[in-house]
Amino acid sequence: MPELAPTLLGLAALYGCASIICYVLYALDKSAAIGQRRRIAERTLLLWGLCGGWPGAWLAQQTLRHKTRKLAFVLAFWFSVILNLAALTGFMHVYFNQQG
Repeated sequence: MPELAPTLLGLAALYGCASIICYVLYALDKSAAIGQRRRIAERTLLLWGLCGGWPGAWLAQQTLRHKTRKLAFVLAFWFSVILNLAALTGFMHVYFNQQG
């Protein structure tokens, strides 16, 4: 069976890096919205969240008060969180139940 600590450390690093990138993208999008400049596509924000950046996205939504009022986006965001957690659960199940 694979060791738990390195795997969890790698996952934490992945989620941490993706969260930082996601937070920065939300901040840039908020700034662009205020300055009436070109925005970051919602699908880009959702994709980064789906890839593990959703904790940073959620934090950005709360602290920057950004992307919290458009119901379609909020629903898509939470759906992407559920998909990410389902994929993570599946990965962990397969990874730690390998015959070795």
